[in-house]
Amino acid sequence: MASISKLENKKINGTVVLIKKRPLDIAPSEVVQQQAVYEILGHKVTLQLISSFTGDSGKEMKGKLGNPTHLRDENNSGNESKFNVTFDWDEEVGAPGAFIIKNFNPSEFFLKKLTLEVDDPSHDSIHFVCNSWVYPAEKYKSDRVFFVNQAWLPSETPAPLRWYREEELLNLRGNGTGKLEEWDRVYDYAYYNDLGDPEKGSDYVRPILGGSEKYPYPRRGRTGRPPTKTDPNSESRLPLLMSFGIYVPRDEKFAPLKMTDFVGIALKVIVQLLVPELESLANISLNEFNSFEEILKIYEEGINLPNDLLERSTTHMLKEFIQSAGQGFLKYPMPQVIKEDKSAWRTDEEFAREMLAGINPVCICALKEFPPTSKLDPKVYGDQTCKITREQIQNQLDGLIIEEAIKANQLFILDHHDTIMPYVRQINMTSTKIYSSRTILFLRKDGTLKPLAIELSLPHPDGDQLGAISEVFTPHEEGIEASVWQLAKAYVAVNDSGVHQLISHWLHTHAAIEPFVIATNRQLSVLHPIYKLLHPHFRDTMHINALARQTLLNAGGILEQTVFPTKYAMEMTSVAYKDWTFPDQALPADLIKRGVAIEDPESEQGIRLLIEDYPYAVDGLEIWSAIKSWVQEYCSYYYKTDDMIKKDTELQAWWKEVREDGHGDRKSEPWWPKMQTLKELIDSCNIIIWIASALHAAINFGQYPYGGYLPNRPSMSRRFMPEPGSPEYEDLKTNPEKGYLRTITPQLQTLIGISAIEILSIHSSDEIYLGQRDTPEWTKDKEPLQALERFGKKLAEIEEKIMKMNNDTKLKNRIGPVKMPYTLLYPTSEPGLTGKGIPNSVSI
Repeated sequence: MASISKLENKKINGTVVLIKKRPLDIAPSEVVQQQAVYEILGHKVTLQLISSFTGDSGKEMKGKLGNPTHLRDENNSGNESKFNVTFDWDEEVGAPGAFIIKNFNPSEFFLKKLTLEVDDPSHDSIHFVCNSWVYPAEKYKSDRVFFVNQAWLPSETPAPLRWYREEELLNLRGNGTGKLEEWDRVYDYAYYNDLGDPEKGSDYVRPILGGSEKYPYPRRGRTGRPPTKTDPNSESRLPLLMSFGIYVPRDEKFAPLKMTDFVGIALKVIVQLLVPELESLANISLNEFNSFEEILKIYEEGINLPNDLLERSTTHMLKEFIQSAGQGFLKYPMPQVIKEDKSAWRTDEEFAREMLAGINPVCICALKEFPPTSKLDPKVYGDQTCKITREQIQNQLDGLIIEEAIKANQLFILDHHDTIMPYVRQINMTSTKIYSSRTILFLRKDGTLKPLAIELSLPHPDGDQLGAISEVFTPHEEGIEASVWQLAKAYVAVNDSGVHQLISHWLHTHAAIEPFVIATNRQLSVLHPIYKLLHPHFRDTMHINALARQTLLNAGGILEQTVFPTKYAMEMTSVAYKDWTFPDQALPADLIKRGVAIEDPESEQGIRLLIEDYPYAVDGLEIWSAIKSWVQEYCSYYYKTDDMIKKDTELQAWWKEVREDGHGDRKSEPWWPKMQTLKELIDSCNIIIWIASALHAAINFGQYPYGGYLPNRPSMSRRFMPEPGSPEYEDLKTNPEKGYLRTITPQLQTLIGISAIEILSIHSSDEIYLGQRDTPEWTKDKEPLQALERFGKKLAEIEEKIMKMNNDTKLKNRIGPVKMPYTLLYPTSEPGLTGKGIPNSVSI
């Protein structure tokens, strides 16, 4: 800024770019008629520049305000409106470092940027990147202030701007009380006390997550809604059809384009909750699938509806949706897993491959002892040691004995036993019937995994007796034994689907990252370099999480209807949070902890994979390394010494709040970085960016490509394994497909489930991907801009490497029997359902 501190212009011309509020494209016709209400009149918007320099006297410690001026000469381009603005400016007070804007129109608008032109060609334009909704001035208790695109540490901030910097942070923190309205810009914390709905009765009561030793949890954003009448500790809920009105700070909500994309598809799920009316109107029955061929029809043909359904519908939402979606609203895209081969998903090789290259490639571990043991408390659960015997797997190890295979790093396990066993008894008292499971696998010479045995366990039927009743299943290719083996794999897939959706996906990305979003906005000024580094990785996260609490995670919500733990789903994630550690979210640390990699100083990333053809880990380490280089370059530019880290007041307050408030239930853990060194800052930012971008992409955007075909990734099981001699066993003999489908997710839950994961797997039209920013003017500093450019080039090189590996026939796990290339960590993507692309943030 010093280079333009001696401006001699008495008038400064500028351009303001804003986007007017508009109704959603799918809104009812009467809303469209209100378009005029959203008109923005330039003369009703005023701006005042704030000086960033004190002038010669140096006495004035609060930046001098220029005279108010208003917008003029509107010029529309697409959905943007550009206005000219001219400021009278006193050159003695130096260059402007911020500005105040006041909106006297009746409606809000989205302010994108202000650009000030400087006549002197030796000086650059002055950019104020805003990207914020500005409501009518009467809604605010203090002025809306926007700062120049310069990054300053708190101690380096020009004195006249410090008051504004600190005041802005105070405004964003709020006072911790009252119901928050859409124009409030408050970031605050709350427990997950809005999942239950006790007003509906005891069936809808859910435990409060967070704030207790029994149910620890990350914090969510506070809404300030009043408590329920039934339980003063539970927050009242919005009606389902008002879900999009749930409070998050307006700048955290989806942009209009994404909202239009999202709502249009989301209605597909909500409409399915109107199935009773749909069934009676359309004279269709959503009950059971009888064959795999029948399931294929929902992708190839859809469910046919009568032509007069629109006229006969009495529900406004159903009517609106049918009108906008037409006859195809119960037709689904063909999932990639069955595009090339309709039956390859059933092979053992594909079943195992998806543990390395599917949507939950973060659970498989090295087998370090045989038989596998349990960490469950034997005083509570008895002996939970695995019952798989040597004889059941010894002859499948290519001539090795078990100890030799363990020593050669060729035995692995997918172990969902300890996660699920504590809940099996309660869950099986509902319509769901599950087992806890362990799956042992052997790494073959060609790099593929071979499942050797599956253990399915139940607690003793006598509730007073501890321990487990276990049955072990081994591979078979023919007869009833093959059908039983296929069912055993289905029970494992049900468990893995639930663990994926609840723990790997929701807890470890969505829930874990939200406290960082809140703390960053409360404690780091927009001028802070670490705010500028992290902010793109928080885009839309608070909004998608709030919508999830409203429709997916709530009592009776979509997740409880479609995932096996039913009413115990979120409680199970709270138990899993007790094992969450921040440093272990780093990819190298996670791989080493799971025993699938070892430290190796000679390797490029410092570790060596024990499963060389592990697509998630191979691609992930490339992305991790690229992020690390970018973060290291960026942070090292602003912090030259560890002492600068220690003395950065905002940074220290941020990290303290993350630990003590955002993740307050884990605040006393010794593994938290102390944030006293540059290395700790780089490592922490690396983990945060990894979680928000690549980790979430790897476990989210493959949901429909892999799980859109429910037989491949069933999320529920409705009956136990058929016993020999039972009618169900005989049915399985005569009609294996029907027996399989009678066991897994029923038809209605299938349609709701695949509609939900279709939404979650789609990239919006305005997505911003890793290595990209929403504007080239995100910072004024040239070195960070150049470092970001290098980061982008490195990601492009990784894309080429991924495509090359996918074409290498020696790497069997990259394509698999289903002929589906692994692209979930391919950095960029087109909009839509693509099975690739790493968005910057947990944005869906």
